[in-house]
Amino acid sequence: MDRRQHRRAGGTVVAAGVLLALGTGVTGCSGSGVAAEDVKGAGDPVATLHRAADALRAAGSSKAGTSMEMATGGTRVTIRGKGVYDYRRRLGRLTVVLPEDPTGTSEHRPITELLAPGALFMKNRGAGVPADKWVRVETATLSDGNLVTGGATDPYAAAEVLRGTREAVFVGRTEVAGTAVRHYRGTADLRRAARYASAANRAALAAAAKGFATAEVPFDAYLDDQGRIRKLRQRFSFVNGRQKATVAVAATLLLYDFGAPADVRLPAPGDIYAGRIAEEGGTGGGA
Repeated sequence: MDRRQHRRAGGTVVAAGVLLALGTGVTGCSGSGVAAEDVKGAGDPVATLHRAADALRAAGSSKAGTSMEMATGGTRVTIRGKGVYDYRRRLGRLTVVLPEDPTGTSEHRPITELLAPGALFMKNRGAGVPADKWVRVETATLSDGNLVTGGATDPYAAAEVLRGTREAVFVGRTEVAGTAVRHYRGTADLRRAARYASAANRAALAAAAKGFATAEVPFDAYLDDQGRIRKLRQRFSFVNGRQKATVAVAATLLLYDFGAPADVRLPAPGDIYAGRIAEEGGTGGGA
C-alpha cells in the first residue's frame, strides 16, 4: 500500500504514511554550559512544562506549522501542515501536504483537516470519498489518540502531552524565528498526561498510552517568556501491525502570530460522509 494513503486499523482511519522518525536533532543551544543566571530564570523545568498548555489557552489563538518525519525503506519522507488554532475552543484548521512521489510529482491534493474536541475531520481524504464530503474520525477510537493519524499532531493535544512530563532539564536560551525562547529537553509519560489533561483530550491520550509501543515521549520544547510553546518536537513509538516492528515518528510543531484570527467552523451533519471508506490499493474498512 502507498505509504501516503490511509489504512483501516481496529475500525479507524489511520495514516499509513506516518511510520518512522528521523533523528532527534533540533536547532538550539547545546547543553555544554548554561549560565547560572539562565538556570535560575528558567524556574523548575518540570513545573514550567506542566503549565505550557495553560499558557496557550491564555494566549487564545495562533498560527501553526506542523511536520511529521519518517524514514522507511531508505526513503526520507516529511508530511507538512499549516493553519490556525483556537486554544479556548479547542478548534483548529490545517492544510496537510502529502509528500511527492519519487518522480517529484504530487499524486494527491492537500488534505484539509479540522481538529475538534474528540474528533478529526478530513476533506480530500480520497479512497472513494466524494470531493465535497468530510470524513469524521473519533479520536478516542484511534490507537494513537490522533497524535500521528492525520499526519499532524493537534497543537493543544501536543501541549497537553507535556502535562505528563516526569523529568526535564533546561538546555539554554536560544531563538525560534527571531523570538527569544528557553529550550527544555525531557520525557513525558502519556498515562500521566491523560490523567491531568483537559476533559476533551483525556480519552484520546489514554488511548495513545495504551496503543503506542511505549508511553514515554521524549521531547524538546522551546517556550517564550510568557511560557507559550514556540517550537515543540516530540518522538512517538508504536508497533507496525503488519511487520511487527517498532516504528518511531518525529512530530514538530511551530506556533507563531499569537492572537491571530482562528475562525474554525465544523462541517454540517449533511456534509459528513457516512459511507464505506475504501483503501486505495487495498481492502476497505467499515466507516
